[in-house]
Amino acid sequence: MTEHCPEIQAALLGYGTVGSGVYQLFQRQKHEFPHKLGLCPVISRILVRDLSRPRRGADPALFTDRWEDILHDGDIRIVIEVTGGIEPARTRILEALRAGKSVVTANKDLMAEHGAELFAAAEEAGCDLLFEAAVAGGIPIIRPLKQCLAGNYITEIMGILNGTTNYILTRMSRDGMDFDTALQKAQELGYAEADPTADIEGCDAARKLAILASIGFNSRVVLSDVYTQGISGLSAKDIAYAEEMGCCIKLVALARCTPSGIEARVHPMLLPLGHPLATVHDSFNAVFVHGDAAGDLMFRGRGAGSLPTASAVLGDVCEAVRNLRCGCAGRVGCTCYKQIPVKKMEDTENRFFLRMQVEDRPGVLANVASVLGNNGVSIAQVIQKARTADTAEIVVITDRVQERNFSDSLAVFSGMSVIRKISAVIRVYDE
Repeated sequence: MTEHCPEIQAALLGYGTVGSGVYQLFQRQKHEFPHKLGLCPVISRILVRDLSRPRRGADPALFTDRWEDILHDGDIRIVIEVTGGIEPARTRILEALRAGKSVVTANKDLMAEHGAELFAAAEEAGCDLLFEAAVAGGIPIIRPLKQCLAGNYITEIMGILNGTTNYILTRMSRDGMDFDTALQKAQELGYAEADPTADIEGCDAARKLAILASIGFNSRVVLSDVYTQGISGLSAKDIAYAEEMGCCIKLVALARCTPSGIEARVHPMLLPLGHPLATVHDSFNAVFVHGDAAGDLMFRGRGAGSLPTASAVLGDVCEAVRNLRCGCAGRVGCTCYKQIPVKKMEDTENRFFLRMQVEDRPGVLANVASVLGNNGVSIAQVIQKARTADTAEIVVITDRVQERNFSDSLAVFSGMSVIRKISAVIRVYDE
């Protein structure tokens, strides 16, 4: 079968970390394709910006710096985009779809912000637009949400969607590192970019959550809908307090579909050590999903890297090839057929961990409790430990409270002379 297997041509846009991994997997799997697909996908063109740069692992004759060489080649049926960013990726994908080519992309930025536009173009052209690699690297989650769990009402999607921040928090917890030291270590190992802002401030995870929430709840959620807070303000002391309470701190991406609307947020969170996500360490990612029929499910694995991401890309290529073979490309398009409002963060409810430096004198705790009580905030626990000169450190754990009420309390605290400093405000997981 291998000798007579018809080929189907694909073009690869980008030959960096992910692109070279995709090409490598194509070569590994080429003898399997005839049996798996009945067709042999081959990469016939690779688009790069600079032809003069030496590149290993692929025939130099495959490389081009002209997008038109791919767009106007009628033999190329599939375009694989792994360049990242909004432009020129958006324009190229739209042009490829309008030219009748199916598209596989790993571009989370593009799908989070322009997914509706791209799906409309794919539907009009009758082409596939597949993007498994856009979220959580090698972990299968897009197709399970779209297809395997189509018989469920998904009510919650909760995940660790950024390996850089998870690695940093793991080192802070296990080794007692401060944030800056753990970040430097992550950069040395290649887990963090030279400019780590998108990771440590939660933007990367927020893009991925927007995609997952849109699919899981069948209603469009865009990046601007997602409340986002990073981990740069966390300290080793916060980690230690969490451990004393039987918890760990993770950067959690959380989306819930409630009767009053969708909640979508990314922020540090205290998780009980018994929660499945608490066991996800180092650079691993995981996604926790609750469906009304399937119950609780967790998907865990490598959330980034050359070959894990390439694995997801190649899985989509195989799907596109099967669809082309059967003449049914575009059979699973946009699934956002509802219009559910997205709640503002101040309208959500949470429990809080609040660490403050206060004057060490009688009546201060009563003042703190009075401010919280006047704003409808109930205290679940108070811890007082460290003392230096005339300053004491207290930690307050609240019961579930509306976010705006807690924010009102913080505004009052900021004007009180007995409150020297609000050192940390971290949300606490509450089912």
